[in-house]
Amino acid sequence: MLDPIRSTRAVQPAPSLFATDGVRPVRRDVSPFRHEQQRRLAAVGLLLGGVLAASSAFAQTAPDPDWTTADMPSQAGRIFVVTGGTSGMGYEDARALAAAGAEVVIAARNPQRGDEAIGRIRAEVPDARVRFEAVDLADLSSVRAFGQRLGATLPRVDGLINNAAIMAPPERGTSVDGFELQFATNYAGHFVLTAELLPLLRRSEAPRVVTLSSVAIHRGGINFDDLQSTVSYQPMIAYAQSKTACLMFALELQRRSDANGWGIQSMAAHPGVAVTELVARGPGLESEQGRQWSAMREHLQTAAQGAVPTLYAATAPEARGGQYYGPTGPNEVSGPLGLATVPASASDPAAAARLWTLTEDLTGTRFR
Repeated sequence: MLDPIRSTRAVQPAPSLFATDGVRPVRRDVSPFRHEQQRRLAAVGLLLGGVLAASSAFAQTAPDPDWTTADMPSQAGRIFVVTGGTSGMGYEDARALAAAGAEVVIAARNPQRGDEAIGRIRAEVPDARVRFEAVDLADLSSVRAFGQRLGATLPRVDGLINNAAIMAPPERGTSVDGFELQFATNYAGHFVLTAELLPLLRRSEAPRVVTLSSVAIHRGGINFDDLQSTVSYQPMIAYAQSKTACLMFALELQRRSDANGWGIQSMAAHPGVAVTELVARGPGLESEQGRQWSAMREHLQTAAQGAVPTLYAATAPEARGGQYYGPTGPNEVSGPLGLATVPASASDPAAAARLWTLTEDLTGTRFR
C-alpha cells in the first residue's frame, strides 16, 4: 500500500511550520530559523510569481486542507490520461491513480522513460493497469494521431490530466507548427488534445479535465499583441503567459461545458514549487531561478506533495468544476491544500473567450 501524501511535510533537520502526528498537521512554534526559511520561500515565490491578487467569478468551495491520497476514493473502472507522466508530478499522478485501481495511459515523448516509469509503478503496484503512449505536444499532428489511437482503443476517458510542461528555456524555440515552444507545449498542445478527446470524455458518466497552471502566472497575463514572443522573448514571462493560458482554458472549458451540456468538470491546479526536473531542464541550475530553487530545495515540496492538488481535483467527490486548487502557504509556494489565487488577468471571461477563439484559429481545432 502506498503511503498517503499530504500537500505539506515536516522538513528535517529544519523545523517545519507544520509537523505531522500521523493523523493531522500540528502547528509548531515559529522559530527565528523558520522566519528566515519563510522569507526565502517567499523570495522563490516572488521570483516565480510576483504578488498574488485574487479574482474569480466561480463560486468558491474550499477543500479539506488535510486531504491526502489516503482519502482518494477507489478509481477502479475509471480511465485516466496523464500527459508528462514519466517524471515529476505527472508520474506521481499516474502512480497514485494506478494504486487506486484506475487504468492509466501515460502520454509523453520518450518510450524508454515511459517503460521505466511503468516499471517503477508496477514494482509498487504489481497489478497496475498502466500503459505508455507516445505523443509530442509541440507537434499537433502527433497530438491528433494520439487522440485517434485512443479513440480506436478506449471506450471512454474519465479523466484527462493536462500536466506536461517545459519552463523558461533560455533561448526562444519554436514548435513544428511555428508556435513559441512554451505556448505550444504547455497550452496549445493540451488545448488540441482536450478537443481530440472530447468525444471520449463525453462517454464518461463523470468526466473531469484537470489542467496544470503555476504560481508564475502572477508575473503577467496574455499579451495578445505578441502571443508568440516574437517581438520580445523573456523566458519566465513567456512561461507565465503559457500557464496563464492554461488557467484561462480550464475556466473557459467549464463555462463551455455548462453552456453546451458536455457534462465535464474542468478544473485547474498548481503544485506550488516542487522538486522536479522542470528547472534543470529549462532555465538550468545556474540561472537565477535555478540558484534560488537549489538553495531552498530541501524545504520545497516533493513531487508527490506537488501532485496533491491535481489528484484532489481529479478524484475527490467534493471537487468542483471551475475551481483552481493549490497550496495555500506564503505566495502559494507550499502549504496545506486549498483554493489557489486566480489573478484578474485570468478571470476575465471575455479575454478567455478571445483566447479560445484565437487558439481554435491558430491550431485549426474545434470542440465538437
